[in-house]
Amino acid sequence: MRTVYWEKDIPRVVVSYLLHRVWPGVTWSPLSPVYVKDIPDPELPGPRWLRVRNRQCGICATDLSILYTKPSVDIALAPIPATDRIYLGHELVGEVVELGPGVTRHKVGDRVAMEARYTGSPNCHTQEIDPPCRHCAAGQTRLCENKALGRGPVGVGGGWSDGLIAHESEVWPVPQDLNDDQASLIEPSAVALHAVLRRPPRAGEQVLIIGAGIMGLLVLQAARIVSPQSQITVMARHPHQAEMAKRLGADQVLAGRDAAYGRVAEITGAKHYRFPLNRGMLLGGFEVVYDCVGKANTIVDGLRWARAGGTYVLVGIAFESLKVDLSPVWYQEVDLLGSQTFGVEDWRGRRAHTFDLVIEMMQEGALRHEGLITHRFPLAQLRRAVAAAQDRRSGAIKVTLDCS
Repeated sequence: MRTVYWEKDIPRVVVSYLLHRVWPGVTWSPLSPVYVKDIPDPELPGPRWLRVRNRQCGICATDLSILYTKPSVDIALAPIPATDRIYLGHELVGEVVELGPGVTRHKVGDRVAMEARYTGSPNCHTQEIDPPCRHCAAGQTRLCENKALGRGPVGVGGGWSDGLIAHESEVWPVPQDLNDDQASLIEPSAVALHAVLRRPPRAGEQVLIIGAGIMGLLVLQAARIVSPQSQITVMARHPHQAEMAKRLGADQVLAGRDAAYGRVAEITGAKHYRFPLNRGMLLGGFEVVYDCVGKANTIVDGLRWARAGGTYVLVGIAFESLKVDLSPVWYQEVDLLGSQTFGVEDWRGRRAHTFDLVIEMMQEGALRHEGLITHRFPLAQLRRAVAAAQDRRSGAIKVTLDCS
């Protein structure tokens, strides 16, 4: 098995973190905590485990952040033992090729998408803990309180591999009427839908989506499905992102210098107040802000662009300590919400897993994938694929690896 993983080796992490700005190539050097290795195919470690042969996998911004060792060692999740080794690649579609005798959810030949191993963290189901914690019992496995216990075996391999070993609960069945491109977008689409359902927009409300990479464009589609009568503005950095946002139904697209306080005030009818040595402040603004970037600048601006009593949802995240102005949370009573991957949702009178909802939306044609995958590379050209995904000026929206 050829696989790529990041190891929490503190000396290597520190060296790579410090050198990356002056020597980006450190990522692929012997000094890096990133390993590209050929390892013997492991045996199935238990009766409820299975082997998957990968077909294709998207490259996510989270993958790139980990690959380039951008996460700071002082962020909250760094001490969690479950993050000691992270196999890169989670936007995966693969084929089941071997089953343990206790597997009941899948059969050989099934296509599957990765569901649980988002950052390498196990949960009560993958560790076969009974009874499970309250979150896993409710289907919210991303919030598992037992993820650091380290009971039993852990999966080997990720999406940036030619295959992987997984617990049966870590992968999700893919219907035959979805193609591989759609299947590889199930996971990021579920992230987007969950973010929107954290605070669904209502008819007539003004909605802002910060960022028009793949996540922003998927949040745009999810918001339009959830609330067709809301007014959606998207902030895009690059022209090809702005064009795709228009194609996917954004009411307003702000790009480049358009994305300024005055323009936001004009769209929302807010009052813009300026002050020396300050970004300014709006009274009025958007009812809901989905920040799909999660850097200091976007958090500071996004909170100031939210209407009093509005909601700011942190969808994307920079894995580093940030200096941000939280005064709008207090002064304007803005609700600050986090959105971490997906789980079980309340949707139109039923409880359903986000993956099931996304699959239904894809089957109905409501959630579109055409044009989102812009670049394809074989797994053997991983470094070229990573370079294309990193350089948004190349026209990339989603870069996908052919793992077959």
